[in-house]
Amino acid sequence: MKNTLKIYRSLPRHDNNCPSAVTIGNFDGVHRGHQTILARVAHIAEQRELASTVMTFHPHPRVFFARKVNRPELVPTQISSLRDKVWGIERLNIQQLALLRFNDALANLSADEFVEQMLIQGLSTRWLLVGEDFRYGHKRLGDIEHLRRAGRRNGFEVEIITDVVDEHGHRISSSEVRTALAVGNLERAAHLLGHPYRISGHVVHGKKLGRTLGYPTLNVRVPELCAVRSGIYIVRAYGLAEQPLNGVASLGVRPTVDEAGRILLEVHLFDCNIDAYGKLTRIEFLKFLRDEEKFPDLPTMTAAIDNDAQRARDYFSLHGL
Repeated sequence: MKNTLKIYRSLPRHDNNCPSAVTIGNFDGVHRGHQTILARVAHIAEQRELASTVMTFHPHPRVFFARKVNRPELVPTQISSLRDKVWGIERLNIQQLALLRFNDALANLSADEFVEQMLIQGLSTRWLLVGEDFRYGHKRLGDIEHLRRAGRRNGFEVEIITDVVDEHGHRISSSEVRTALAVGNLERAAHLLGHPYRISGHVVHGKKLGRTLGYPTLNVRVPELCAVRSGIYIVRAYGLAEQPLNGVASLGVRPTVDEAGRILLEVHLFDCNIDAYGKLTRIEFLKFLRDEEKFPDLPTMTAAIDNDAQRARDYFSLHGL
């Protein structure tokens, strides 16, 4: 039976007081390390008849504090949109998601207040899984020992998980995924994620310049600080037809035709003509082709696109896709 995820944007929950097995984190990318954590939560929840629960925050606490001190260079890039993060959590048998806005009120809770308001009153926590470097409460004063003492007083068990490593002993983390995506190493990113990197979004109207060049595109908005290297990619689009659609995509700010554009994903699909405006699609990134470039004129740009498209077609032919 398909799991139905309940999302709570504030605590305590008002529709139930079911005791919970909880983990806390940002889960950007929901990579293989996160998947191991969530599988453990789901297993304990089923074993002890608890509600499997994730507590996460939006925006990322590092984003909140960087903006607070006007230090934009400290803001981390984003692997997945909020939609993709929620989807990644839901498919791993998690029943409850506490999706909390990280703001001054939350940042100013003392460690004791965080435990009482979020874990005890908020989620009726009976079992909690956190990383060995987990900190919480105002000025990060709450640590593992404080958490263990609180658990003994309030009747919840604390389990600590160490770093999750791959079969080669290398740490799997969001930072590692960001590094791989930043250099266009999609093979490494897929290894860490457990699947090819993907971005979902609704197809929006663009300037329709691609049509005049013979390459009509679907335009999909991406996170403002997207972790992926700008450039040209071989991709597949899901959700627009019964089968995935092959194509080539440009991720970036279109330097040849737009001086001050926001980052945009433009996808040209091969051999199909569909009305996709307003539809939700998931774009899967298969191979990095080249960096985004500023060309001297449109004919030079079109010649480069011709070459990109042929390389993409050759890739799909070679891989039987």
